Order: sequence, then C-alpha cells, then structure tokens
Amino acid sequence: MVGHMWVLNGPARAAIASGLWFIKSKSNQKAFTYLVAGSAALGYGLSRVTEAEAARALRPIQTDKFMAKPITDLDKMQREREDMKIRMELLILRIQAEFCHALEAEETSGAKFRVDRWRRKEGGGGISCVLQDGQVFEKAGVNISVVHGSLPPPAVAQMNARGKHLPDGIKLPFFAAGVSSVIHPTNPYVPTIHFNYRYFEVQSEDGKPMGWWFGGGTDLTPYYLNEEDAKHFHSTLKRACDKHDPGYYRRFKTWCDNYFMVKHRGERRGVGGIFFDDVDTPSKEEAFLFVESCAEAVLPSYLPILQKHKDDGYGYAERQWQLLRRGRYVEFNLIYDRGTKFGLFTPGARYESILMSLPLTARWEYMHAPKPGSPEERLTEVLKNPRDWV
Repeated sequence: MVGHMWVLNGPARAAIASGLWFIKSKSNQKAFTYLVAGSAALGYGLSRVTEAEAARALRPIQTDKFMAKPITDLDKMQREREDMKIRMELLILRIQAEFCHALEAEETSGAKFRVDRWRRKEGGGGISCVLQDGQVFEKAGVNISVVHGSLPPPAVAQMNARGKHLPDGIKLPFFAAGVSSVIHPTNPYVPTIHFNYRYFEVQSEDGKPMGWWFGGGTDLTPYYLNEEDAKHFHSTLKRACDKHDPGYYRRFKTWCDNYFMVKHRGERRGVGGIFFDDVDTPSKEEAFLFVESCAEAVLPSYLPILQKHKDDGYGYAERQWQLLRRGRYVEFNLIYDRGTKFGLFTPGARYESILMSLPLTARWEYMHAPKPGSPEERLTEVLKNPRDWV
C-alpha cells in the first residue's frame, strides 16, 4: 500500500519552527501519513506527496562529498528539492564526485583532480574537474554544468533540425543540467570512456513551460580490441537499461553506433555503448530514474577494465597507434558532436570546459593503413562493422 504525506508548501515549510510529528490515518481504505506542524504553519497550503518525496524534502542536503559547492543556492535547493531541476543537479554532483574519487584511487602518481567552480554571467555555472599528466591517466575530465538563460536562434534551429517544434528567430528561456566526462588513459590497452547525462527545459517568453527532455549515453573507445572487455561493458549497460524497459538497450545501442560515426572515415569512434536524446516518456519521474540507473552503471562498466589493463606492457608502436586513434576522436568531437556544437553556440560558454574532451596529444599520418592481419586491423574491422556484444 503506497503511503502519502501532507507537507507544507513553500512558505509554510519555511515557517516551521518546532514540533514535527506524524499521525497515521486511513482514508478510502488507503494508508496516509500526515506531517503536522505547530501553529506557525496555519493558514498555509498543504499538498499530498508520497512518503519518499517527503523524506527527500525533509532530509538535509549533504554537500561535503561533492567536488565543490553546488551551483544553485543551497537554501533554494532544500526548499525546491522535488523540482526536477534540483534533483538533476544533485544527481550530477553525486556522479561527478563518485567518479572522480574512484579514478583518483587508481592513479598511482598521487595526482588529484584540479577543481574549478565557475560562474556564467548569463546564468548558472559549473564545476570542472581535470586530472592531467598522471601515470594512469594522461587526461581525465569530469564536468558538470547547471545553466539557464536564453537560447539564441542558432541553438533553437539546431534543436528544430532534430524534430523539436520551437518558435524560430526568437530567444527562448532554457535550463540545462548535465554531467560529461572523457577519460584518456596513458596505457594503450586501456580504452577511453565517455559518458554524458543531461536534462533540458525550454520555456516560452512569458515563462510557461514548452517542453523538457533527457539525453545521454556511455560509450567505449578501445585502441586494441578485447572482446571480453566489450562484452562486460555492454552487459553492464544492458542491465541498467533492462531495469526500465527491455527494449531500451537494443534501441539505444543502435543509436550509439549510428551517432558516433566518423562519416568521412567510414568508421565508428569506438565499440559503442548506449546513446539517447529527447527522452520524455513514459513520465518525467520514470525518465529520470532511467537516467539515474545509466549514470550509476558507468563505474561498474569501466573500472574493472581499467584495473585489468592499466599495468599492461606496451611499446612505441602501440603508443603511436593510440595517438593516431585519438586523432580520429578529435575529428568526431570537433566536426560532428552535437554537445560540442551546442556548447559553442551558447552565449557565455566556457570553452576550456567544452574542449575538455580532447586528448593532450594526438597524431595524424598521411594515408595510414594498418597492416593486414594485425591487431590494429582487427580493431578497424569492428569499427567499420559494429558487432552485437550481448
């Protein structure tokens, strides 16, 4: 039986000075819980919410484990904790911190993430965490942004090009929150991983909501193909998808293979994963829970692969191949990636954070082709012809 709770709306919640207690009751044969406050709350509205929602609203937000202070004012976050904008910010703060701490534990040089908390004059800001020149990680970036303002016409046109129906030629108020990470390891036998999970809201000029959606994904870019690793990676992502819809993994795996296509090379960026955008069904709550599951699957999908190969031996030839494949990574990100384009179109964009995904070093060779029968050719064949791994 689903429990509910009556809690005080904004001003009433702030007016509570003492004495909260719970009264169990039954109405229409359903169990309810009422949150009762002192007389200071009289005269204010009450709203019925689930016990889980009420528990979140009353539990203080703990910020000590985050990489930096949240972007949104903490009092506002506590007051509006059930707002999806706040819930998404809390999720990406947690995912950022968990991922950074896990990577620091694997970095044998003792290097730590540099943390930059930045503000955007047009509204909002972000937290950029970058670790460079380590022994395990040549460059690792884990960024979050929580921004709001007005979408310029080029950004609106980009959204309409993929099926949105937003008014053309005007600036539209928006909110966007997301976490984005790219990890470029030192060892060529450790793949690069990328993940991004985001939430977007658009409003009309008079402040009325016009739409919301989630997007994101996680994908793997190996330099040398290890089939066992690819199967583990995809299996972990499939389990996260299957919790919500048995059709999600197949659909979003195919989407990932098609999205991360370096068209002028006729090959994919890596062995894929999942990718999705414009998810606004079956409900906002269920879409959020799906994104949460996917974000929480990143560490178990990648960490065992990192731990397995970070101390593998390699030589000059393997390093040169890694640098050449990184060149392909750069080509995709600068020519095709929608997130990069959107960031560059957004007024007040922080270019250091947008270009965080690029490796420290890369290589381009004229008319390079891997030797027939080599491990490099084996990888290239899979990049040209994606496989099913689970």
